Amino acid sequence: MAFTVRSDKELEEALSTLTAAEGISRQELIRRAVLDRFARAGHETRVCASSERMIARWQEVLDRLGSV
Repeated sequence: MAFTVRSDKELEEALSTLTAAEGISRQELIRRAVLDRFARAGHETRVCASSERMIARWQEVLDRLGSV
């Protein structure tokens, strides 16, 4: 599948520097960046959901600790 990315001078410099340093193509660099961001976004969502469950479960204890 073809995909076009419009760039500016800053992006061009970043792409050139990173591809040279990592020895990969621009396509692969962009692919990795997008997939990494996608994975991190999913992790953040899971952490927030887990935190909400733990707060709900331990709310009474947290309230008692906060009143000491």
